Amino acid sequence: MSSTTPPGSESDGTGTPAESATRGALDPLTALLREVEGTPDPATTSAASDSPTSDLPPPPGDEKGKRRKRVRKPKPRWLKITALVVALLLLLPLISFTKAMITTQNLSFAERGAEWMRDNNLGFVLNTVESWWLSNHQPKEGGEPDRAINAIGVEEAGPTTTVKSVAPHLPKPANVQVPEGVTPVANEGVWLPVGPMVGGAQAMYTTQVRPDSIHTSILDGLTWMDPKLVKFELFPGTEEPGGKWAKPSQVPMDQRLTLVAAFNAGFRMQDARGGFYLDGQTKGTLRDGAASLVFYADGTATVGKWGRDVTLTPNVVGVRQNLDLIIDNAGGPPNPGGVPAATAAPGVLAPGLSDNADGAWGATFGNKILAWRSAVGVTADGAIVYGYGDGLGALSLAQLMLRAGCVRAMELDINTVWTTFNFYAATRFLDPTSVEGTKLLPDSFKSANRYLSSDARDFVGVFSRTL
Repeated sequence: MSSTTPPGSESDGTGTPAESATRGALDPLTALLREVEGTPDPATTSAASDSPTSDLPPPPGDEKGKRRKRVRKPKPRWLKITALVVALLLLLPLISFTKAMITTQNLSFAERGAEWMRDNNLGFVLNTVESWWLSNHQPKEGGEPDRAINAIGVEEAGPTTTVKSVAPHLPKPANVQVPEGVTPVANEGVWLPVGPMVGGAQAMYTTQVRPDSIHTSILDGLTWMDPKLVKFELFPGTEEPGGKWAKPSQVPMDQRLTLVAAFNAGFRMQDARGGFYLDGQTKGTLRDGAASLVFYADGTATVGKWGRDVTLTPNVVGVRQNLDLIIDNAGGPPNPGGVPAATAAPGVLAPGLSDNADGAWGATFGNKILAWRSAVGVTADGAIVYGYGDGLGALSLAQLMLRAGCVRAMELDINTVWTTFNFYAATRFLDPTSVEGTKLLPDSFKSANRYLSSDARDFVGVFSRTL
């Protein structure tokens, strides 16, 4: 007799209503949660969940049903090293730039930023920007100067000294010729006395003149200095020429009562194509053929071609080289100190000035671009002449110095920021702290008191002699 399964038992596939609900359809909320979680319906997967080979996860509440966290693979070692190198490459320039911007030297933030760029091989970017800006802001053509040329009063405070005899001195220079076709304004090209008398004679004269017959609203400045009555001294800057020097980067207090003038030196050393020598110490290399401003132990100075006109003799205490000569007389006199051994040959313009042949006169921007430029030269009788101003290319700068009587001349620094010529005098008798400066050109950029505090660039101080 066959056995039958009683109704309601497990073997007939039916159960109690509660059991049926458990195995049957889920309530909508549970179904939705399981769908979001990705958990399969236990009613359809109960058999598979018990199988050790099942790939489906067990229902929630089961230990095996916990979602496994995704294990992240470690990044390759080379990727970590690359990221570290990139971070360092960005951090080091940032530290360098920050240090340059907080330096105590007397530069504006813009000047510090520009110097930092040149120090970090970004000079080409700066040169491109400067060239573009200057090309689009060239001096206007025509017109008349908007100021008069007056004598500059920088007499020292104190009683007038009477001398029994006048000290030996050079004759007053001939007036500077104005450009062809230009009608001179009052005092244009006329040498006017400036600064104190030294030994009863006039030690310095100054004048102003148009740079050419086209840019007639501009007046450039010239100063003539007698080496028999004044002494010349080279000073290092805090940044240029670089290195440590026994000499300060400003005119020291104990020399200020005899300070009568000061002017800028040459390019940054990395652009000067030459060296710097001071009191037995050299920065860079003194290059044969380089234009050189040379200082002697007796306070005299001259301009010449290194290796031909001037060499490192025992009585040389300073040398500042910068590019090549812009005016040359092929060698020979004048000798330094205004004591020519023979008649000096006249100077002529260096060939190639108009197109900057072989980059001899700098690469900051093309020499046809007119800008603020400066130069120093020597006359046939040994006087030192400084010239500077706006609207000058390498060629017109050389022509300016030639008209001022120079037989040899060299370009110094360029740009309105770096070109400076100031006269100095005490405003209180025998008080060096009262010394103040006066600009040769009122529209020049730097302060009239430049060089009375530490300066980033090297410069030349001019002092009256004690006779």
